[in-house]
Amino acid sequence: MKNLLPGIVLAVVIAIGLFVWYGCRIEPGNGQIAVLIRKTGTPLPPGEIIAVKPGQQGIQLDVLGEGRYFRNPYLWDWQIVPALEVPAGKFAVLVRKFGRDSGTIIAANDASRGILPGVLGTGRHRINPHAYEVRLFDDIRIMPGNVGVVTSLTGADVFSGVPNDFTVQDGFLVQRGRKGVIAEVLKEGTHRVNPFLQSITIVNTQSQRHEFSGRDAITFLTLDGFTVSLEGTVEFNIDAALASRLTQVVGNMDDILKKIILPSVHGFARIEGSKKSATEFIIGESRRLFQEDLDKYLRGNCRKWGIVINSVLIRDIIVPQEIAGIIRNRELAQQEAHKYSQEISRARSEAELARQKMLAEQNLRKVAAETEQLTTRIAANQAQMEKIAAAESLLRVAAIDYETAKAESRARLNTAEAERQVIEEGLRKDAEVLSTRIAAFGSPENYIRSKLYEKLMPNLTSIVVNGKDAGSFGLPGIGKVEDNEVRK
Repeated sequence: MKNLLPGIVLAVVIAIGLFVWYGCRIEPGNGQIAVLIRKTGTPLPPGEIIAVKPGQQGIQLDVLGEGRYFRNPYLWDWQIVPALEVPAGKFAVLVRKFGRDSGTIIAANDASRGILPGVLGTGRHRINPHAYEVRLFDDIRIMPGNVGVVTSLTGADVFSGVPNDFTVQDGFLVQRGRKGVIAEVLKEGTHRVNPFLQSITIVNTQSQRHEFSGRDAITFLTLDGFTVSLEGTVEFNIDAALASRLTQVVGNMDDILKKIILPSVHGFARIEGSKKSATEFIIGESRRLFQEDLDKYLRGNCRKWGIVINSVLIRDIIVPQEIAGIIRNRELAQQEAHKYSQEISRARSEAELARQKMLAEQNLRKVAAETEQLTTRIAANQAQMEKIAAAESLLRVAAIDYETAKAESRARLNTAEAERQVIEEGLRKDAEVLSTRIAAFGSPENYIRSKLYEKLMPNLTSIVVNGKDAGSFGLPGIGKVEDNEVRK
């Protein structure tokens, strides 16, 4: 018996493991949830289908997401169901199936059954299918050039004894939280609005164009009883800030056109057109003034409704043929007269042009003569200036030569003065020497006699004189030489 005990324990452990793994395991896969059902506990109150409190018997509100869980199968039961998938471009609205009945279709609080005010966006959500009903709706896409007018489907209204606030666009609109059209609009973009709470009407605010021509042409009687038709175009768009009131009071785009714009055009044309004659709509300024007045009237009358008039164009004014023929003939006559007037003006212009050409030629010749005279004068002045410049140049050269000659003369004078001083100094020295020599001989006569002797004596062999006295040059007398000869 003791030998069998370990085997029995092992078998019990294995059996318990198998029971837990295969009997107690809850394993929701990817994109799945597990809804728990409690088999034991406090019974649910009458009319309730979901256990919202711990320990209550029945379907539990909370679900298990992806993963692995273990529950006692004797106490619990479960269902594995797909999780809520909200695809792209859609959103989900939940309807709570459990809770108290509040008497409204919208759940008043977390304990009331009905439609939940919030929405679920794109993606995966763990929603208990036994507790909530899921309804999918397309995203509300408001393209550029459009707005969304919001109508609240829930809230207080005049039928519940709460009057509208007349400060909000004359009471035609309501504030948020009340039933009716809300003043604020939705701008372009993607919006997810609970359709059980609010209704969205997309309104085009782009420029619209309407042609009133053919059977839609505007007809009226003139002052003189003729029927005139107007054909044209009006361009308009809805003011986004007033789109809510406009759609609430008037209606859609066709209503706006038929109830406001066209009646305004017809009314103005019939009232103002009856003040003018038929001819005024063909010639003169009446047609232009009529269009300007119509444009001004439409802008003012439609602006208070939230309609912006961009332009009003009258393309054609159709008048009776009998008046058109008369006016046409008169126009032709006026055109002929205008043609002749233009020809006369052209002839005058040609004559004036010829006169201007002659004056131009005369002026041209005058200018040529004056130009030639001026050229000659300029040339003479130029030649004179050149001669003066040459003379001034020669004068400057002569002045330079004069200064050069003066410098050379001063140099020669200085040289001559130096030579004179040298000669003078030499003569002075010679005179001093001569004076010294004369003083040595006693008298000038002796010195001269000495010099004469020095010159003559080397060449004389004899001297013949006539007497005993001194001879010529003061020489002493020389005795008579024989045969009166001087011999060498």
